[in-house]
Amino acid sequence: MSSSDRKKAVLYHQLQQLRAATNSNALNKASIIVDASNYIKELKQKVDTLRQGVGTSTAPNPSPAQVTVETLERGFLINVLSDKNSPGLLVSILEAFEELGLDVLDARVSCSDTFQLEAVGGENQGQADSIDAHVVKEAVLQAIQNWSQSSEQD
Repeated sequence: MSSSDRKKAVLYHQLQQLRAATNSNALNKASIIVDASNYIKELKQKVDTLRQGVGTSTAPNPSPAQVTVETLERGFLINVLSDKNSPGLLVSILEAFEELGLDVLDARVSCSDTFQLEAVGGENQGQADSIDAHVVKEAVLQAIQNWSQSSEQD
């Protein structure tokens, strides 16, 4: 396979990825690119609409996410679910874990349309038996509230 053929194959593959990412049904390059451009414009409009909605929201949402905490043999299983993707929320929750002295042993996070975190947190050796599931849940809820208030100000 010549260098030119490889470049064509890579370009074709990238166009197909772009086509799939933008839900385009177009078959030629120009139409795929036009569809992608229109898709980007739609996303920008959605972002602007969401930003305006956040800016005009006066009633703070007391709990933008559901939190459950289960006690495991060594640590906790923490689940957080929010109806919308929440940039920065993961960082706030991980900071709360750090403040509690919890090490994240395993975690699964999804931030596509919704925010979902499933984490297994184990206590640091120096913190053993000093915290329970209620303390962990309250710390996560406080982190979410703090994040929510700081994101409203931005």
